[in-house]
Formats: sequence, structure tokens, C-alpha cells
Amino acid sequence: MTELDELQDRWEAAVEAELPSAIELRHRVHADPRASGNEEDTARVVIEALGIDGVRVAKTGRAVLFPGTGPGPAVALRTELDALPVTERTGVPWASETSLMHACGHDVHMAALVATCRAAAVVGVPRPLLALLQPREETSPSGALDIVESGVLAEYGVESVIGAHVQPRLAAGVVSAVPGPVNASTEEFDVVVRGRGGHAGYPHLLRDPILALSQIVVSLQQLASRRVDPVFGAVCSIGRIEAGTTANVVPNEARLSGSLRLMRAEDRDLALEGLAEVVHGTAKAHGCRAELEIRPCEPVLHNDAGLTQHAHRRLVRAGANVDLDFRSFGADDFAHYCGVTRGLMMFVGLGDTAGAPSLHDELFLPPDAAVGQVASALIAGFLAAVEG
Repeated sequence: MTELDELQDRWEAAVEAELPSAIELRHRVHADPRASGNEEDTARVVIEALGIDGVRVAKTGRAVLFPGTGPGPAVALRTELDALPVTERTGVPWASETSLMHACGHDVHMAALVATCRAAAVVGVPRPLLALLQPREETSPSGALDIVESGVLAEYGVESVIGAHVQPRLAAGVVSAVPGPVNASTEEFDVVVRGRGGHAGYPHLLRDPILALSQIVVSLQQLASRRVDPVFGAVCSIGRIEAGTTANVVPNEARLSGSLRLMRAEDRDLALEGLAEVVHGTAKAHGCRAELEIRPCEPVLHNDAGLTQHAHRRLVRAGANVDLDFRSFGADDFAHYCGVTRGLMMFVGLGDTAGAPSLHDELFLPPDAAVGQVASALIAGFLAAVEG
């Protein structure tokens, strides 16, 4: 048994002792969520649970340093602070009663980070540990990008950033740690189609923007199947359509909002070119004109190969079944950390995947046991960074 093996065992045992209070913390922040950009109260609660204050980062976030027992570059562990504008329907006694909900597992991540850090302070870890309490993961501009641009990672000598995210598409006991791209890049876009409205009974006198917009929605699906190598894939989804006020009046304009997700940075320019061609060309074919606004959000999230390899052994030692295939077209601003230092994002399985509520669903509710499982993954990632 190596020194790091022995440390892993002691750290895991110390986390077990922290879990009751960590689960209580999970329930507390779940019941009282805060929106992206308004996480000050949540950050204060987590700081109180950590028992040590930190510096402000990204406006409402915190960076909290736990000194190591020896020299060397720091390893950062990241959690997200924000909730989503979702009305909860789980029915648990600690459910949110507002129009906000921790429907992406950030409550679990916060509790796991607290348990991991408090246990680290008990057993002593060989490198400085920087706890990143990151705001605005769910919106753009990104809290992670703000942290990177603040220089705090360089200030604390961070050499690796570790994250672990609950994932209902993986079975309980499974942790995914895959090298290379594991989360997609994302661009959000808005389209306005302007035509000539009027009486619905005289379509020949009009230039129908709803018809043009409908054709744009259908045609945009071809971006994934005809513009990008299917081995790597793309996803174009429309999340909002808005037009008209009544059944017998064709409006002058129609609007939509959507997102484009890619697994390879080199596909971006080609896909965006196709997006513009579809939008403007389709509108023109219907006698309308279109306006297109594109907002870059997150880059592709690339896991460091060396970190991933070392994490496999640590995860197996912790009793996890390691998945080597799972990738997600979800986007995560953790990708910004990977652009400036080594990064590892792991996905922690929650249970039977058949019919389970997805992330961002009003019924999504990880079991309390997930707090310990995420903490275990964070420990594995930290030790992988030390070994690497």
C-alpha cells in the first residue's frame, strides 16, 4: 500500500464522518435556492459550513484555500452555486417553494465539496486545496470564465481543476472519467423573421413570417446530419418560438431562440456558416428577411488524459465502476478551466436510468447518498492530480 493509498482510505473515512452535516447542508441550500448572479446567500451558507472564509471571485463566488502539508502546485475542486428557473414538484419536505430549483444537482455538489474539504483539513493533504465556489454556471456570461480572467488560479498556483457532476443517465455506482471531449461547446442564437402580415384569408397578399420560421426550424435540423461529421455529431435545438396574437391574423414578424452544440472546435465555423445560410436563405425564399444574432457561450470541455488515467485507479480503489465511454452534449463552463490548466470532469451515476427524470427536470432529485459518491470522486480526482 502506498502513502497515497493510505491517505485515500483515511480521507474516505473522514468524509463518512462529515456526511450527516453535509446532507443537512444539502437540504438547506436545496430548500432556499438562488438564481444565477444572485448567489451571495448560498455562498455565505457554504462558507459557514467550510469554517474558513475565502476571497471573492466572479462577484458572488468564493475561492477558499486549505493549505497542504507539503509544497507543490495547488489542486482546485469546483462546485456550482446557482439554481435554475424551474418550479419544483418533487414533494420532499425540503423542496423549494419558490420558482427556483436545484434541478441540476448543484446542491449535491456543494455538500460534497464541503464534506471533502472538511475531511481534508482533518487528515491533511499533500498539496494546497483550493475550493472554488463558482456562481453563474447556468447562464452566460460564465462564472467560470470570470474566475479564469480574474487570475485567481495563477495567484494560488493551481495546476489542476477537478469537478464531479451527478448524471441520471449512468447507473448508481458508476463514475465516468473519459479523456478528451466529454461536454459539447454551445452557441445560443436568436432569429427574427420579418414579413408582411394581414388577413389570414388572403395569404397571396402576404409574406408569412410564421411559415418561413417554421421552415427554418425544420431545416436547421439538417445542420447536425448534413454539415458535421456524424462520428463527432452536433445538436441544434430550438427552445422558444414566438409569433402572432390571434388565429385569423398573420403577424409581421416571428421569432425563435435556440442553441447549437458541437463536440469539435474545428466544426464551429462550418456549422455557423450553415446556420446563417439556412436562416437567411429560407426567409428569402418566402419573401421575408431574417436577422440572426449568435452568442458564443461555452467551449468544448476536454478532460486531461493524464489526470483521467490516474483517476481510474483511484476510483476503482474507492469501489466505483469506471465508465470509459460516456459523453454528453450538455455544456458546462468548467471547460474554461480546461483551457488554462489541466482539468478533469467526472460524471457520477445516480441509479436506474430507465425513465429517470433528467437534469433540469422539475422532478429531478438525486438521493442523499450521492453526496458521498460525489465526494469520493473529488478525492479520486485530487489524488490523481497529485500522482500526475
